[in-house]
Amino acid sequence: MGALRQGNDLLRLRMANHQLVAPRWTEPAGVVGWLGAVQSQDYAGATWGLGQRLPGSERETIDRAFDTGSILRTHVLRPTWHFVAPADIRWLLQLTGPRVKMAMRTYSRVLGLDDSMFRRGHRVIARALEGGKHLTRSELGTALHATGLELSGPTLGHVMMHAELDGVICSGPRRGKQVTYALLEERVAPAPVLSRDEALAELVKRYFLSHGPATVRDFAWWSGLTASQARRGIAMLDTQLVSERLDGLEYWLAPSPSLPPPMPSEAYLLPNYDEYTVAYRDRDVYFDAAQAAALPRRYNVPFDHAVVLGGRVIGMWRRAVGKQALGVETRLFVRLDESGSAEVSGAAERYARFLGLPLAREEAPPTGG
Repeated sequence: MGALRQGNDLLRLRMANHQLVAPRWTEPAGVVGWLGAVQSQDYAGATWGLGQRLPGSERETIDRAFDTGSILRTHVLRPTWHFVAPADIRWLLQLTGPRVKMAMRTYSRVLGLDDSMFRRGHRVIARALEGGKHLTRSELGTALHATGLELSGPTLGHVMMHAELDGVICSGPRRGKQVTYALLEERVAPAPVLSRDEALAELVKRYFLSHGPATVRDFAWWSGLTASQARRGIAMLDTQLVSERLDGLEYWLAPSPSLPPPMPSEAYLLPNYDEYTVAYRDRDVYFDAAQAAALPRRYNVPFDHAVVLGGRVIGMWRRAVGKQALGVETRLFVRLDESGSAEVSGAAERYARFLGLPLAREEAPPTGG
């Protein structure tokens, strides 16, 4: 008998594969490499997403990994930032960058940017950064302006994004609250070159091992690649993945002789865009939109912070990070018993410890039935 006998089995496996249950890694780079890429346009939220997969870690653990370059941040997979491992950044860009640029082509024309403009901008940016310099976007805008390229706002951001997608630049260390850029070739050690087929098979394997059980449709959404590419990658992996059917859908996952691990009793305060919520096109399995409709404000999974219990999203939460304390406000659309309420409180306490702040928490009354 397969591992998927009911929807709860699927969620139990996902919780474990996402490293939210019995995590195996001790460093941020291990988690990022396992997941393949971690959406991170909300830097603070993404650090907490990694922190929940590294028991006992603190915010400084993730910040240090980012500043030293053991994890990087760049545009890849979809038109947004992701954390990636240095050893993976080149083949990920080569595999997914062309489709991201294709998706951005119309906006490029609206902004009046063409390939010659991008090439010119890349040359200026590379000269400004060479020699191990780390500059902010504003500082690179000044360098571009000095050569006659008067770029600002969305136009400057678009040129910077293209420079990331073309492997010219990647993240540098933070400077206070600002992020900087570095030359990728200076920041990242050389790595073996993968063929396009090797890269495709590797990305498919990473996704389904770390995010599975998942569908081809889920992978296509997450990776920015096509369903046919997903099936081709699965075919190249032969016996490294197996498929099972549940509720009329075909899910791919790692073969396992054992039953899914038990569902954790802990609650989780997952950040917006966490891989557990954002990495799937089909979200009904972990989110009941009808229940969420009872909230006074529309809940938009996965773009809001999610309260997760029993593998399912049961509400939303907000953070207020002050100098003296952390405030956490929850809005639940299910009623919890005393044990469930204690688990949500425990999740807030874990977040406060991660930030190194005391918790000043005022929980709003739950709504819904």
